[in-house]
Amino acid sequence: MENEFLEKVEDNAGIRIWSEKTQLEKGDSLAKGCTSEFYDYTRISVTQNDLWELKEIWNQWDEETNQLFYGNYGDLPHLLDIKIDEHLFRVFTQYWNPAYSCFTFERVDLVPTIEEYTALLRCPKVQVDKAYLRAACVPTFLKKLMNIIGMSEQWVTARVKQKGECKCISWRILKDLILLHPYTKRRVNVFVLSIYGLMVFPRALGYVDEAVSDLFDRFDRGVTPVPAILAETFRSLNACKRASEGTFIMCAQLLLAWFHSHFWKVDKVSYRVFSENYSPLKELATTPRRDDVLEENWIVLLQNLQEEDFEWRAHWLILDEILYRCGRIWGAVGYGHLLVLRQYRSRQFIPATHGLAQFEFSYMRDNYKKKVREISNAWKQTRRMKRVAVGPMTTLEYNAWWSRRINDNILRPTQDGARPMEEYLQIEQLEEEKVHLRLDIDVQKSEAEKLRKGKRKAEEDLDSLKTDYKKLHSSMRTAGLGKTSEQWCQEIQEEKAKVDQWKKRFHDAQAQKDTLKKTVCESQSENEMLRAQDGAAK
Repeated sequence: MENEFLEKVEDNAGIRIWSEKTQLEKGDSLAKGCTSEFYDYTRISVTQNDLWELKEIWNQWDEETNQLFYGNYGDLPHLLDIKIDEHLFRVFTQYWNPAYSCFTFERVDLVPTIEEYTALLRCPKVQVDKAYLRAACVPTFLKKLMNIIGMSEQWVTARVKQKGECKCISWRILKDLILLHPYTKRRVNVFVLSIYGLMVFPRALGYVDEAVSDLFDRFDRGVTPVPAILAETFRSLNACKRASEGTFIMCAQLLLAWFHSHFWKVDKVSYRVFSENYSPLKELATTPRRDDVLEENWIVLLQNLQEEDFEWRAHWLILDEILYRCGRIWGAVGYGHLLVLRQYRSRQFIPATHGLAQFEFSYMRDNYKKKVREISNAWKQTRRMKRVAVGPMTTLEYNAWWSRRINDNILRPTQDGARPMEEYLQIEQLEEEKVHLRLDIDVQKSEAEKLRKGKRKAEEDLDSLKTDYKKLHSSMRTAGLGKTSEQWCQEIQEEKAKVDQWKKRFHDAQAQKDTLKKTVCESQSENEMLRAQDGAAK
């Protein structure tokens, strides 16, 4: 299969000529006179699976098992540590522009790219030009599950369920396999399948979709999941935008990680220098961020972003070649490779955008097989360009094209003008300080109330002590104990004199006893001598 790939690296100047000529001949993504069909605000839900059980299992594994995962499937587990800020997510997805498959912030286009997502996930064994495409004839869901989890057909058949148009398997069943399976590699495989089913492609809450098992089945052949992740991310955003509501069914954690990579000035967080083994996803997951910014404050911030507020190239993205031409889980979507060259620190020229708004289909539509073959052939002839950053970041032709480009993204800055973002951050900081001041006042009021209660209690205790003292003093007088200190001293001296007299008598008696004892001993000695003399005389 690898021999079928024709990879070609071309000069920047040649690509620029081809792109501008194609754009001139075929036209823009949207035709003149196009009327926007989108609403002012899209109500996007980010309902996700509960991932704490996955995280708990990961934290219980030893270092050897974790390294086995990293070595085969990359940095996916770090996504489990990324908290979804729903306020931010709902606001920044308003800027998704389906016509050009990118986010448009006033005069700035940004989009998650294949290179960025590949660098974030750090999948070591994938071939970057070997994209996932659903084949016309694939093994059954049962067969694929049997190969992945190593269980019998009878066991798998009893546990597969039909959910809507697709077959699924419950996370509860997969969880038991991860905990109880005797083979480490099988446990890791089931864990990876669960992450992709519950977090990366969460189509059915609590279940893993059969299409996810098909993607996982290709990993051993070096297939990269990144184009599929991007395609389904774009399709989900498109669907929500068209309906003005809906649930985002892709990996919100990964999209938020990408967002923070380009908006670190908003977060006021700068990234450190990194080594070859540096994990940008781990860094993004462990960086502390505020999650208490209100939705209306995010709206004001993003509506008034200026070009200098963006970090065009993510600090951790290091590459010299850019994929610019090529042809996914449930379908396909347009992808404007040349639309965001500034994200690679390359000079931005007019991109070829014809057909971006129309190039979208799912595997359920009629005649999709022909389109799949076209995409497959395109991925066999991937083309790359050298990264060049010379002179201004944009060409004059690009600036002219952008000013007359039909923009289907109808969000505009607020009426009070595009003030510097630092001013909005200062306002927000002042509001935050006001909140903290209110909290401090409440705390001080509470402390003052405690002090007042303590003072009243101390006064009550003092009154009680005074009463007890009076009672004690009265009792002492009644018992004859109310004497002066001189009287007490005289009585003590008298008692001491009596004690001294008794001591003297005791010593005298003791001396008499010793004298008498001595006399007795001497008398006994004399008697013994007399008996001895008397015995000798006889």
